[in-house]
Amino acid sequence: MRAQIIDKLEAGRLRHGPFASAPGSGPCGLFYVQGPCGCQLKIIGLRRPRWEHVSVSTSRRCPNWEEMCFVKDLFWDEEECVMQLHPPHSEYVNNSSYCLHLWRPTDQEIPTPPPAFVGIVGLGPSEAAILAAQMKSLR
Repeated sequence: MRAQIIDKLEAGRLRHGPFASAPGSGPCGLFYVQGPCGCQLKIIGLRRPRWEHVSVSTSRRCPNWEEMCFVKDLFWDEEECVMQLHPPHSEYVNNSSYCLHLWRPTDQEIPTPPPAFVGIVGLGPSEAAILAAQMKSLR
């Protein structure tokens, strides 16, 4: 399965021009990949000191959650934690209106809250909708 993912990424690698990278350069380079929602995704993968970074953009809108999850799985294993950041306004850099970023520090684990802080563990979206409807009817 991982090999198929790498093949999909490799097939989208830009091989000519100023942002080209050589085949087999791993996750570093510029890639054009068909996303899961019908949009072509422009993806730039970089390794910097102490950081792995991926930017994701489309030509018409910001990438959505499904697209960001898709890209996360192209560049990292499913059990690795990566993050999107909302930095202080004084540190904003905005070179594209339709670009989002994924980050992973290479020298430390990303702290995460307990899953129960996010929602009810083991409850899927359809069960959660039923529960929400039941709670609403009790008002």
